[in-house]
Formats: sequence, C-alpha cells, structure tokens
Amino acid sequence: MKEQSLYPLKFHPVYKDYLWGGDRIIKTFNRRAPPGLYAESWEVSDHRDGMSVVEGGPLAGKALHDLVASAGADLLGAKVKSALFPLLIKLIDSRERLSVQVHPNDETAKKYGGEAKTEMWYILDASPGARVFAGLEPGVDRARFEEAVRTQKFEDILTAVPVKPGDAVFMPGGRVHAIDAGCLILECQQNSNTTYRVYDWGRVGADGKPRALHIQEALQVIEWGDRSDAKAKPRKTEDGRWEILTSPYFRMERLEGSAPMKVDHDGSTFHILFLAKGRVKINGEPVETGRSVLVPAGLRSYTIAPEGSFEILR
Repeated sequence: MKEQSLYPLKFHPVYKDYLWGGDRIIKTFNRRAPPGLYAESWEVSDHRDGMSVVEGGPLAGKALHDLVASAGADLLGAKVKSALFPLLIKLIDSRERLSVQVHPNDETAKKYGGEAKTEMWYILDASPGARVFAGLEPGVDRARFEEAVRTQKFEDILTAVPVKPGDAVFMPGGRVHAIDAGCLILECQQNSNTTYRVYDWGRVGADGKPRALHIQEALQVIEWGDRSDAKAKPRKTEDGRWEILTSPYFRMERLEGSAPMKVDHDGSTFHILFLAKGRVKINGEPVETGRSVLVPAGLRSYTIAPEGSFEILR
C-alpha cells in the first residue's frame, strides 16, 4: 500500500443475529437495516466468521485481511507482528442476558486449542440497574463450580458488577463472565471467536432445543485464582485525554471536546476510533455517531474536525 493511498478506513458492519440481541444498535446509531435481531455489529474484523470490507474511497470493496497482507507495517505498524489484524472491535446489544461463558488465554489456547481472547467492555448505554457478571465469587473453586453446573444455580457463584455509561470492564482470558440484560457495549478484544458456554439460563435456541454447552473445555481454561477487580479506573491526563484501560493487547482512551484536534503518532501501531457522540470529519471525511474508523499506522497524523462537541473512544 503506497503512502499516498493511505486514508482513514470505514468498513461495512457485519451483523450477528444471536437470540439475545435486539435492535438498539440500529436505532441508537440511525443505521439503515431491515427489521431483525442485531445482537452484535462487528466493526473492525479480520476473522473468517465475519470479515470487514472497506466502505468508500479507492480501497472500497477490499477485505481487511487482504489489506493486512498487502500493506503490512504500513497498516499495522512496526510493533505489530501478525499475519492477521490483531484486534476485533464489536458493538453488543444485550436485550437479554448472554450465556455464562469463558475464553482461553494465550497459555491455555496453546495447550488445549482454540483462539485466545482477552477483551474489554466499554459501556455506551445501560438500563437502570444494569450489571455484568465478571469472575467467580471468593471461595468458588472447581468443586463449587461443578456443583453449580449440576444445580444450575450460577448466579450464586458469579460476581455481579453494576455498570453505567462510561464504565469499562476488563475480561482477561480465563475469567468466567456474562453480560446481563440492558447493556449497549463497545467491545475491544483479541482477534478470536472462541467461546466456551457453560450455562444459558435455561433458554432454548431458534430450533426449540437448548444451545450447546462446552463444560469440559471451560474447565480446562478457567483461571481459578483470578480475583482481580474487573472495573477499570480511568485517569485524566494533563492534555485532557482519559486513559480508560491498558492491557498487553490493547489500550483504550477517550478523547472529547469541541475544538479541532490534530493527532500525531509514531507509526508503531494503528489507531481505531469509535465516535460515541457527535459528528466529526476525520481528514475531511464525514463520520457519523456510532461509526468506527481504522487509521493506518503509516498515516502519521490526522485531524479530527468536529461539528460541536464530540466523544471518541480510541
């Protein structure tokens, strides 16, 4: 990819109609889509289960995977050594609560298979009293967990975390979790679609049968000693940014204001921008509320020109 062809990239959303989803993504962000279930919108994805395709500009119609292969460090940055785009960015609408589940981390994925998945959830909106389940309650070991599998009383062993807009929750691989009903979430995660479902609250799928569970796989990858606080503690920097969360795989910041903003970066990695509030132009290209933009690493600076106040998650 030649430097002159680099520009902020928008992608066609890839929607998932899981039975627990609703229409909040479509309605909140005024997206044109037919009626249906929109549980997730994969915003930036280089995964076989939902591939991002460029929307607009000279690269329109190109798959993200092909851009990674052709552009390499110009797209990913000098620090990123991968044949795949390393992150997957999603919107999630939990009209109903999601299943109790767990994902492998790097170590257990290598040992037992599957794709490692550490993730974080930024709460864009939440119904009054909304919560997530993040980890096991103190004292819950494998025996107590297996008892919950038998008795189907999982709410007793999960740590409930109240959430409101602006909260962020960290979910490393190996942590048992579930998103409860009433949350609209921006998820940043490793590029993975491996989920081990351990409990589905007694519901059935579209075919009238219970959805598959993955108890043995989950028992292999659960981190039984995990007791760290799941909720992030954002910090405001001297230049007005909010540092939301940092992990070995990604970090998230919040940018906000109403004045034009010029952003310089060193080319070591790409930036992904999600416009949570307001309308802006990025290098002159209009971006609507609720859209995601991938800024290639080779584009060493870009300008955010707002129409009024804005909030961007980077």
